[in-house]
Amino acid sequence: MTPFPSAAAAPGPLWSRGMAAVLFAQFFSAFGDNAVLFSALALLRAEAYPDWAAPLLQQFFVAAYILLAPFAGPFADSLPKGRVMLAGNGLKLAGAAGLTLGLNPFLAYGLIGVGAAAYSPAKYGILGELTTGDNLVKANGLMEASTIAAILAGAIAGGVLADWSVGGALLVCTGVYALAAAANLLIPRLPPAHPIADARPGALLADFLAACRTIWQHPDTRFSILGTSLFWGSGVTMRFLLVAWVPIALGLHDNATPAYLNAMVALGIVLGAGLAGALVRLEQVERALPAGVGIGLAVALLALVHTLVPAYALLAVVGACGGFFIVPLNALLQERGRETVGAGHAIAIQNLGENSAMLAMLGLYTVALGAGTPVLWIAPLFGLGLSAAIAALWISRRRARAR
Repeated sequence: MTPFPSAAAAPGPLWSRGMAAVLFAQFFSAFGDNAVLFSALALLRAEAYPDWAAPLLQQFFVAAYILLAPFAGPFADSLPKGRVMLAGNGLKLAGAAGLTLGLNPFLAYGLIGVGAAAYSPAKYGILGELTTGDNLVKANGLMEASTIAAILAGAIAGGVLADWSVGGALLVCTGVYALAAAANLLIPRLPPAHPIADARPGALLADFLAACRTIWQHPDTRFSILGTSLFWGSGVTMRFLLVAWVPIALGLHDNATPAYLNAMVALGIVLGAGLAGALVRLEQVERALPAGVGIGLAVALLALVHTLVPAYALLAVVGACGGFFIVPLNALLQERGRETVGAGHAIAIQNLGENSAMLAMLGLYTVALGAGTPVLWIAPLFGLGLSAAIAALWISRRRARAR
C-alpha cells in the first residue's frame, strides 16, 4: 500500500461549517443508536424473549460490521464522506422503521448495524479531511463529546420512553434518524480520498487484506487498534452487564435505571474526552494508558456497590477514564491511517477489530450467563481482566518504544 495524502488540499481550522454539520449529524445518529437499543431491549422483554436474546440482538448488529469490513472502508474513501454518512443514516432509519412496524427485531436491528457499519468509517475519516495535526485530537474530542452527549440523552430517552410506550419510543428513534440524515445534507462535498480502481468483491477483499497488513505492521496503528478494540469490546459488554446487574445489586426492575447508569458513563466520557483533548498530544498517547487500566479497576468495584448514588459515582469514574483513554488512540489511528492506507480503510479495519472484540466478549458473557455464573462475580472478573489486558498493552508499547 502506498501513502495517501489528505483529501483536502489545505486543511481548514478546527471550527468550520463542515465540522459543525458533522457534529450535529453525529449527535442525532448516536442519539438514535442508543435510544433504539434500549427500546429494542424493552421490546424483547415485552414480547417475553429469553434473557440470552438481549446479547444475541447486539451480535446481529456487530456481525454487520465484521461482514462488511472489507467493503465499508473503500466505500467511505471512494465517495464524498458526507454522502456516505447520509446513506448509513438512511439504512438506520429503515431498520428503526422496521422495528416500529413489527418486523423481526433481530433482522431489523441487523439492518441498523449495516447502516452503522457504512457510517462509521466516514464519520471519523472525514475529520482528517476537515482538519489535521493537533487540531485532529481536538476534533476527536469534539466528536466524542458529541457522541457521548447523544449517548447520555439517547439512553435516557430510550429507557424512559420505553417505560411509557415501546412503540412510541421506536417511533421517536425513527424520527431522530431522519434528523441525522437531514444534517448530513449540510456537510460540504469533499473530493473522494481514495477512488476505487476495481469494484469487484474479490479485488476489494484483496485491497482490504493488503491494508490490514500495512496497518498491522505499523506500530502506531497496531497499538491504536488493539487499545480501541479492548475499550469498545468491554464497553458494549458492560452495557448488557449493567442491565443484568441493576435488578440483582440494586433491586430495581425498570427500563430507566440501566439507562441512567449508562448516561453517567457518558457524562464521565465527556469529561475525560475534554481532558484528553487539552492534555494529550499525538506523540504522547502513552499518557492515556493508565486511564485504561483504571476503567477495569472501577468496573471491578461494582461488586461492592448496592445503592444507587455510589453506582452513579463509580460509573462516572469509569466513563472519565474511558474518555481520556479512547480519544488520543482514535486520533493516532486517523493520522497514521490517513498517511498510509487512507482514513476510511483505517477506520474500517479498526471497526473489524473492535467488533470482533465485541463479538468475543459478548459471547463469553452469554456463555457465563448460560452457565449460571452470578452477575456479581462476572463484574469483578471482567474488570480485572480488562485492566490486565490494557496493562499488558502498556508494557508492550513501552518496550517497543525503548528499542
